[in-house]
Amino acid sequence: MADTEKRGLVARWLIGKERSEDYARSTLPTSRFGLFWDILKGRFGRLMLVNLLILLTALPMAALIVWRYLQVGVSGMSGAFGAALGPSFPYIPDIVGNAEAMMLQSDLVYFSLFIPAGVIAGLGLSGGFYIIRNLIWTEGIFVANDFLRGIKRNFLNVLEAVLIFTVVLFVARTMGNLADFYVATNAPGAGWMVASKVVGYIFVSFMLLVCMWMISLGINYKQGPWALFRNAVVMTIGTFPQTVFFAALALWPYFMAIFGGMGFFGVVGIFFLLLIGFSYSGLVWLDYSQWAFDKYVNPSHGIATGRGLYNKESGTMNAPTVTEEQSAAMREYRRQMVLGGRSKLVSRPVKPIDEGADPYQLPDSFSREDLQKLRESKEVMAQDVKEYEEEHKNDERYVEYNKEFDELEKALSEEENGKEGGKKKKKKVRRPKMLPRK
Repeated sequence: MADTEKRGLVARWLIGKERSEDYARSTLPTSRFGLFWDILKGRFGRLMLVNLLILLTALPMAALIVWRYLQVGVSGMSGAFGAALGPSFPYIPDIVGNAEAMMLQSDLVYFSLFIPAGVIAGLGLSGGFYIIRNLIWTEGIFVANDFLRGIKRNFLNVLEAVLIFTVVLFVARTMGNLADFYVATNAPGAGWMVASKVVGYIFVSFMLLVCMWMISLGINYKQGPWALFRNAVVMTIGTFPQTVFFAALALWPYFMAIFGGMGFFGVVGIFFLLLIGFSYSGLVWLDYSQWAFDKYVNPSHGIATGRGLYNKESGTMNAPTVTEEQSAAMREYRRQMVLGGRSKLVSRPVKPIDEGADPYQLPDSFSREDLQKLRESKEVMAQDVKEYEEEHKNDERYVEYNKEFDELEKALSEEENGKEGGKKKKKKVRRPKMLPRK
């Protein structure tokens, strides 16, 4: 037995023990959860590289967040918000609403700048998430080439999602700051402004989920801007509990980095984002999206499900699980088979050419008697062929083929006549939805 090299703890965790069942094909990922862990531990270096590319495009937005955080902190320390509380110089008689007005003016600038910064970040999302989708599909990738290809193919769809979210965030933040200002100054209609603030933040949360679905749908399917938004809303509403759970699971590093400040949770969130956070979020969300597409979208559109998973029944990767009846291409192929007619070589027995008697060979100089012998030999061969066909006509392969062809002809005839099982087939009403009604 050849000597084997003893591996360390990390190598055994990533690769597995020698002669272990981890090398068996039956232990390949058969579920989306297993595929997530398989990619996370097996492609960790690729995910870090993808995370770096996304991080480079997200630097303008990160700079705006840091700039706003510092500006708000400096304004809070340098503003004369307590000058009228007692003897002071200079004397400011009334500063009610001053802090809220400063926050309103500041956020008008920063949140408007988030829109172009989000467009730049969309470049990284379109390229990086395209690579992660290919990893989920277990396709070979070249990080640099696929990153540029993902930008070329998906940027417009990602741009639509980014613009919708950043504009909605800008409007909601402005309404929230106005509500704070109205409440501080005891202005008329302050209650309505507070209600608009609450509704605005709820709408931002909902649109965040919709835009995440828009990115997933845009990377996986080719569709127009309105169809992309409509289908994203349908997916969000139709899978709302699961969507909320997996969105929280994917976005927790961002919330920790933004709302954690400079405390422990904020530092952990920032460090995780710098290391692998963007790739982690994309992997969690796109992996969940593939599960939802396999369940609600792909079967109704004749698209193979289970891409990236190992199929135990067929023993292959990426084995399609949709039936042939659900495949439009297979139906068209069957239709062409029927229109082409029954194959004479497959539908009935044909005696092999190397069996039986040979025809009479005419000599170079032949007579009428030789022609008679040739005719008799041909008649004998024809009779022999008929006897062979009669003897083997009930063989299983011929019976099975003729039975399947008869069923195909019947199905095609019913489809053309609009009948199924002797009854008139009801016309299907196409609904502009991707989720079928249960």
